[in-house]
Amino acid sequence: MLVIFLVSMFFFILMNIPIAFSLVLTSLVLMASLGVSSPAIVSQNIVRGVDNFPLMAIPFFVLAGEIMNVGGISKRIVNFAKVLIGHVTGGLGYVTVLASMLFAGVSGSAIADTTAIGSILLPVMEEQGYEKGKSTALIISAGTIGPVIPPSIPMILFGVVGGVSIVKLFLGGVVPGVLIGIALMVGWYFHSKKMGYKRTKRASIKQMIKDTIAAFWAILLPVIIMGGILGGIFTPTEAAVVAVVYALLVGFFAYKELKLHHIPEIFVQSAKSTSIVMLVCGAATAAGYFITTAQIPVLLSDALLAVSNNVYVLMLLINILLLLVGCVMDLTPALLILAPILLPIATRFGLDPIYFGVVMVCNLCIGTLTPPVGTVLYVGCGLSGLSMWELVKPTMGFIAIMVAVLLLITYVPGLILYLPYAFGN
Repeated sequence: MLVIFLVSMFFFILMNIPIAFSLVLTSLVLMASLGVSSPAIVSQNIVRGVDNFPLMAIPFFVLAGEIMNVGGISKRIVNFAKVLIGHVTGGLGYVTVLASMLFAGVSGSAIADTTAIGSILLPVMEEQGYEKGKSTALIISAGTIGPVIPPSIPMILFGVVGGVSIVKLFLGGVVPGVLIGIALMVGWYFHSKKMGYKRTKRASIKQMIKDTIAAFWAILLPVIIMGGILGGIFTPTEAAVVAVVYALLVGFFAYKELKLHHIPEIFVQSAKSTSIVMLVCGAATAAGYFITTAQIPVLLSDALLAVSNNVYVLMLLINILLLLVGCVMDLTPALLILAPILLPIATRFGLDPIYFGVVMVCNLCIGTLTPPVGTVLYVGCGLSGLSMWELVKPTMGFIAIMVAVLLLITYVPGLILYLPYAFGN
């Protein structure tokens, strides 16, 4: 059954059939292999997959991100980061990472993070003589922090699929997200020294105060989101609605860059992004039903146990598997397909589901940078005008840095689990 599942799924994907429909077709193949002849089971599970209250957070966080892009919030986050650290050697690179970390606290999406920050900073970096390929590589690498630092759309999906606390997953992503940001800054430091980038003039006290005040409303949003969730004021789903309302108020009345004529396009773009995720969710739920019925997690677990019963070896094998899958499949479908398979294996080995979920999301975020399917890599190509292969080479160094952080959080679980169990209740 494991072979039938893998062969049929990758066959449909290689036939260039969209991932959601590939999953539905794979479900039908598994159903036939199990001797079941009731297509209604597939349709019922597709509906069940999207009929889930926590998933309502996704369209609202996507909508909030679109509003923030148009409403000037991302621009003010960049200006705030610039007055803080933009004056050091290679300062715009550090600004890129810091701005991405701040924007990650309000977007939850790697693509939104990369597009918002890259469209502002890449032209400026080019003007100041920064190497285009390496600058773009840093922007897209920093953009992958978006789904790690809360709020995180992939962690919402993992929480729904695995029945895991979304609040604890959010808290578990804080330290890994910060570690990735610091590690990327360290890598950029050595690149800046090698290239001999010049310092820029330090912002005046007056300018620092001005940009800090201008960014106040933007920086307050992640505080409201996480403060409200941890304080028990609202759930993650309700927090997403609060983020939309707050972004509208700030865009219309505080920054005054959001206009009524922007609203239809914002809703259209949000609907497109949401529909893709929701369709994949439904299709993955249908596939997951037959995956569970066919006992594929048990079969895979037994296969891994045949290799080793050591938990450290298990996590190394799972990380390698996820890195390889990330090369050929986007984050969302990979997460929805593999989480129901791998999570039972992890719990069978006594691993904490919060820890495993955060490691899985961090791992698959790296996959968004790798060819041939890396979605964030393609965003970087669009922003820079470079071909995929021109961008892959300068990105490899940052990918290696992120893999090092992945191994660190894999083998030091306390980096993930401290915050969830200290504050998650």
